[in-house]
Amino acid sequence: MGPSPLFWILAVVVLAATLALLVVPLLRRAGTGDAPADEAATTAVFRDHKRQLDAELARGAISASEHAASIAEITERFGAELDEAPAVATPATPGRGGFVAALVLVACVPVTAGILYFVLGNPAALAPQGVREPPVTNAQIDSMVEDLAARLKANPEDGEGWAMLGRSYRVLGRYDASALAYGEAVKRLPQHMGLLVDWAEALAQAQGRSLLGQPTELLDRALKLEPNNAKALALAGAAAMERGDRPQAIALWTRLRGVLPPDSPQLAQIDAALARAGVEAATGATPPVPTANAPAGPAKMPSPAPGSAAASPAAAAATGASAISGRVDLDPKLAGNVAPGDTVFILARDPDGSRMPLAVLKIEARELPRTFELTDAMAMAPGAMLSKAARVVVEARVSKSGNAKAASGDLMGTSAAVPPGTRGIAVRIDRAVP
Repeated sequence: MGPSPLFWILAVVVLAATLALLVVPLLRRAGTGDAPADEAATTAVFRDHKRQLDAELARGAISASEHAASIAEITERFGAELDEAPAVATPATPGRGGFVAALVLVACVPVTAGILYFVLGNPAALAPQGVREPPVTNAQIDSMVEDLAARLKANPEDGEGWAMLGRSYRVLGRYDASALAYGEAVKRLPQHMGLLVDWAEALAQAQGRSLLGQPTELLDRALKLEPNNAKALALAGAAAMERGDRPQAIALWTRLRGVLPPDSPQLAQIDAALARAGVEAATGATPPVPTANAPAGPAKMPSPAPGSAAASPAAAAATGASAISGRVDLDPKLAGNVAPGDTVFILARDPDGSRMPLAVLKIEARELPRTFELTDAMAMAPGAMLSKAARVVVEARVSKSGNAKAASGDLMGTSAAVPPGTRGIAVRIDRAVP
């Protein structure tokens, strides 16, 4: 039996016992009427006198005739005393006031108890929370990722599996391994341009967060095959800024602006980036490299842009149907506890199931406040995806150690549970992990 039914059963039992203690005395309070004589006491006296007379006769203190006369006398007196008492003692019935008070208690006590519980208690504590599983440890995550890698060695032609392995390695910070996995995925799924962009990003992170060299070549290749790939446009613009080609960056980001939907939360960032790039191109200053998805600098790698192409047809469908997006910010009261280079994980998980993240985005604290979009393309394990959950919670956490597992001293914030596909989710990092 779950805790909620057991709680209500115990509550009803306690309430019934309380009512019984209060009501029963009210119904019995009148009792019986005054007894004019106590028959039991009179009978006891008669029997005591008779025993004394019998004892005296046995000792020879009195004769038989004296014994008989004494018995007759006390018998006559006993009968006379009984005649003075009424034949039946009529009990007094409970008054009307007792019944009314009992009815008032029966009606009011349960209602009052219920009101007090819902006002002063915590009814939400009885809400079903699903099966509570222990938190997923770093070792467990590593084990799952390595299991996936082992399966791919046995079945190396699984392009989707290689793509998922690349995403998993990237979230774990293993950028070299991530780049290798993306390379294997591209070999088997050459038609998926999103994988070229992910590969470029992983390579850039593996080489010190620089987009120059092979990452730029991969981005150019992706844009030739898919000119409106939003993530490729964002990263290619960042690469252009890194090599000092501001006009090219402006052209790429202008094209990106036309690709994004009119209600995209990234438009304001792109407009600000374009304005800065235009001014700095005219002055010859060396600017930071903002992108559609993150503030940047030549050494700053942007994270996946909202609206970017998915790595597979299934992921592309999920991006529109079940992707979730919103904004994460940091409570100003905690700003002094966060260093610009601290790692921030933005993840979605099923509040009713395992704590294994369904999608993960990894950024740095200097990027806050930050808009985000989480999709099935960011899943870390087969079958654990946003599109398969009934509802999800978005969690943002500043990790002081850089580990995926929450640790004491980390800062975090969570959203309410929302269905997949929800937009405009607001998450504030406002408390410390105990």
